[in-house]
Amino acid sequence: MPLFTDRAEAGRALAEALAPWSAERPVVLALPRGGLPVAAEVARALNALLDILVVRKLGAPGQPELAIGAVVDGDDPVVVGDTAGLTGLGPGMPAFESAKVEALREVERRRRAYLGQHKRVPLSGRVVILVDDGVATGATTEAAIRGVWRHHPRQVVLGVPVAPREAMRRLQPLVDRLVCLHMPVPFQAVSLHYDRFPQLSDADVRRFLDEARAAAQTRGDSQPE
Repeated sequence: MPLFTDRAEAGRALAEALAPWSAERPVVLALPRGGLPVAAEVARALNALLDILVVRKLGAPGQPELAIGAVVDGDDPVVVGDTAGLTGLGPGMPAFESAKVEALREVERRRRAYLGQHKRVPLSGRVVILVDDGVATGATTEAAIRGVWRHHPRQVVLGVPVAPREAMRRLQPLVDRLVCLHMPVPFQAVSLHYDRFPQLSDADVRRFLDEARAAAQTRGDSQPE
């Protein structure tokens, strides 16, 4: 039986668990595309700024759903290899290098499509709450966390509705606090824990970000333009 009706419901439940950070005036950082509906609910409940961190999973040759790592956007992109996924790729890992080049190209496309001319929300010295709709292997999330730390935040909190216990144990040392609502055993694919789990488009991502910017302006917060 699914844990959540949709991502918005998951976001509202996650926002309740993250409510203690509201007074910190955090930045809620979503992993698009699927993390946006969840993060938007968290940002709305916490009166927080919302922004994105573009991360791309590296899929194994012939098995695109099998993660062999991830790459995160930035002036100096962070690339994280997944040890289990990389096993058996061979000397020099040409498949990994090929996947990395392709992922970097897609990350750049998505960054331009999502942000356009808008500036990123500054993270230095801030409490950052990193949000996704779920975690599978953890490779993508690990890359995101390492990417966030390069911006020198004061604190990094990871918040997800559902994830496998093993991945959470691996990620916990990388953040100051970890909030996960459900860690089912056995763990199934993230999508199977939602009744409705539609794919989001680039236009959907821009809509969530535009709504967040409008809300920030209404309450007089400093959302960069």
